Amino acid sequence: MTGPAWEPPPSREQRVAEGRAARRAAPRRSLAELATDGRDPLGILASQNAGRVAELVPLRAERMAASPFAFYRGTAALMAADLARSPGSGIPVASCGDAHVANFGLYASPQRSLVFDLNDFDEAAWAPWEWDVKRLVTSVVIAGQATGRDERVVTDAARVTVRAYAQAIAAYTRRSALARYYEHFDVSGGRAVRDKAGRRVVRAAIRHAERRTAERAARKLTEADATGRLRFVEEPPAMTHLDELTAALVEGAFAGYRATAGVDIRLLLRHYRVSDTVRRAVGVGSVGTRCFVTVLQDGDGSALLLQTKEAGRSVLIEHGRCPQPEGLDQQWAESGEGSRVVSMQRILQGVSDPFLGHLRGRTGDYYVRQFRDMKGGIDIETLEDGPFALYARACAVTLARAHSQSPNATNVAGYVGSGRTLAEALTTWAYAYADLSRADYDAFLAARA
Repeated sequence: MTGPAWEPPPSREQRVAEGRAARRAAPRRSLAELATDGRDPLGILASQNAGRVAELVPLRAERMAASPFAFYRGTAALMAADLARSPGSGIPVASCGDAHVANFGLYASPQRSLVFDLNDFDEAAWAPWEWDVKRLVTSVVIAGQATGRDERVVTDAARVTVRAYAQAIAAYTRRSALARYYEHFDVSGGRAVRDKAGRRVVRAAIRHAERRTAERAARKLTEADATGRLRFVEEPPAMTHLDELTAALVEGAFAGYRATAGVDIRLLLRHYRVSDTVRRAVGVGSVGTRCFVTVLQDGDGSALLLQTKEAGRSVLIEHGRCPQPEGLDQQWAESGEGSRVVSMQRILQGVSDPFLGHLRGRTGDYYVRQFRDMKGGIDIETLEDGPFALYARACAVTLARAHSQSPNATNVAGYVGSGRTLAEALTTWAYAYADLSRADYDAFLAARA
């Protein structure tokens, strides 16, 4: 045989060594440094509002003003800009971009079992691994402070979060890439939680998620007219009907979505016809972006609910200025930001919604998913101290599993080491950023007064 000599990809040992070597250029303790020069937090928020639905912008401001934690949830763009100024590891991975504690939760797998995973990918792109970890740990600190917990409880939970991530990324990267690809978190395992309070939290979350089915949502949100056609019941301003032209555009765009869905979903959708569509205000940071919910029904009146959500540029790219792997920018430019959200979700989640797809419309790029398919979460602000730390740890392990899908994950494992040094650095950073976010929140409230 002739031709260039074959070489295998780098081994785990080689990648771990590369990660350790990266400490020389970017010491782990340097990750504690927070640069604040040249910040314009209110300017960034105003620029984000410019492209949103004008009548929903006041609702976004109202939701963000509810608490320091609500404000933090809506300011992923601010944090991306701040992270871009601060020292970093220089090791990129496929990242969530908004990995705060409220963006983890339960949902149904295609096999109808409940799984726990990341559940928001609007900002997902490639970025340094510590950006996601810093966003997660800071959310633990802000949520802990918002509920008046003892400072020792909050600090311990923050450190546990970092150490859990470090231990998990090391454990995952000792396994083959194929083995960790198949890994996912079935919540039935949560029934084995030893702590009684933790078991209560898990059971309550499971009960809540199991009630949030598409069928239940259809019964609650729609009613049949005289012809048997299902129509949404309006709940202004959260849910309103569209004008005829916009409704026709949204429903007509479904042809574009079908082309990006799997062949099994395309066949399944032939059983249904679009019945009604409404605009819906969702989330905190997402309020004001265009979001529609469509009810489809079959010949016997059974309903299927799909959500079509606008996808803008990731804050990791727009404000964090993170370079993307070669070819991805061109691919997303050609197929739209909705394709970025869908592709990143499939990379980062253990199992994903089979209805995921994307489309390009006249008003922007969109992605499509099921609406309320047994989706549920845990309100970390209401937890007792023990479950609070346990939940933070679960989020960290889940994030590590998501990051472990990237080839650079083993470099990350080499860089972070045991997690002790990293825990001190990132906890210091998280506390400093929590103070900065609180100052931004106070300025935000003052600007509204």
